[in-house]
Amino acid sequence: MAERVRPVTLDELLGQQHLVGKGSILRTSIENSKIPSMIFWGPPGTGKTTIANIIAHTLKVPFFQLSAISSGVKDIREVIETAKSQSGSVLFIDEIHRFNKSQQDALLGAVEKGTITLIGATTENPSFEVNSALLSRCQVYVLKPLEEIDLVKLMHTAIEKDEFLQKKKIELNETAALINISGGDGRKLLNLLEIVCDSSGEKVVITDKFVMEVAQRRVALYDKAGEQHYDIISAFIKSIRGSDPNAAVYWLARMIEGGEDVKFIARRMVILASEDIGNANPTALVMANATFDAVNKIGNPEARIILSQCAIYLASTPKSNASYAAIDAALAEVRKRGDLSVPLHIRNAPTALMKNLDYGKNYEYSHSYENNFSPQEYLPKELAGTKFYEPGKNAREEELRKFLKNLWKDKYNY
Repeated sequence: MAERVRPVTLDELLGQQHLVGKGSILRTSIENSKIPSMIFWGPPGTGKTTIANIIAHTLKVPFFQLSAISSGVKDIREVIETAKSQSGSVLFIDEIHRFNKSQQDALLGAVEKGTITLIGATTENPSFEVNSALLSRCQVYVLKPLEEIDLVKLMHTAIEKDEFLQKKKIELNETAALINISGGDGRKLLNLLEIVCDSSGEKVVITDKFVMEVAQRRVALYDKAGEQHYDIISAFIKSIRGSDPNAAVYWLARMIEGGEDVKFIARRMVILASEDIGNANPTALVMANATFDAVNKIGNPEARIILSQCAIYLASTPKSNASYAAIDAALAEVRKRGDLSVPLHIRNAPTALMKNLDYGKNYEYSHSYENNFSPQEYLPKELAGTKFYEPGKNAREEELRKFLKNLWKDKYNY
């Protein structure tokens, strides 16, 4: 419904009066048909796309629209090539923060030369998510969450003007639940209003109680800051840990379709590769790290293929949390006992004074001994013989266990 009732003029726009109110800088620029390249930064559903469409409608210029979620460098170059023959072209890029560096760099030359006027929309701080060269050529406008008075007006406008809602007899008796759930997001508000109206017959009486019942039953949102975000990433990680590649790919698809940042997904797989696979298959960490690098270079939509390959590999390989358990056990000992002294024979001795204090004395250089090994003590004396690393029960770590047993005999009970 948000598309059906989208404003087409600045006078119809609700909220953001600090940007588009009478006498504002942006409004003046639009009315004078002289707009700079710009970035709209604000929460979802606050009018970023709407203002971009109003600019295109008002200026009557060639208008191109891309989504950073599904577009790549090829799409950018095609638009730029077309814009070269169409003076005054405006390119609107939604979710511009999802473009990687190479994708953002592809815009730079066209913006500098004036081939296109760029309008980017982002929910993330552009200082961190848009590269500095491109950002320096854009004016940043900050959009605010819609206020309650604007949200109420938006609902009344939708009820009066939307072709589908006009067919129903709607009584808007209470608005608190609709407004609270929407959180200042106009798009979410309109979608919820439509769901509520669809959940009743020809006559719709909207109360807070009815809205809450419908919302709990019908509204399925992927909110990056909300509970479902954490539930789905949890399901994804646990599916990989549980060696189920099918479930892993499903939850990956849910995140991708919901617009999750591919770098966030890749970062979590790097962590998992060490925490849950570790030395059961050291290649897993190499692959996960390569995946993180690749999705940064490639971006959407092709990043989904790389993420899928990595998730399937991680889910389909032996698991071990031995390294994770080892460092946590060692940290617990450090916190319990404090700073135990380093044994003298393995201390660093760069000066004569330190050597006179027996720093490094009697150290046995491992490579001078058979099998490059000397069974000297490396732990503080208070921890001598303490085992932190317990190899997992898998083929690779069984080999490590045998190797360590052969070296240390019964010292660590390997």
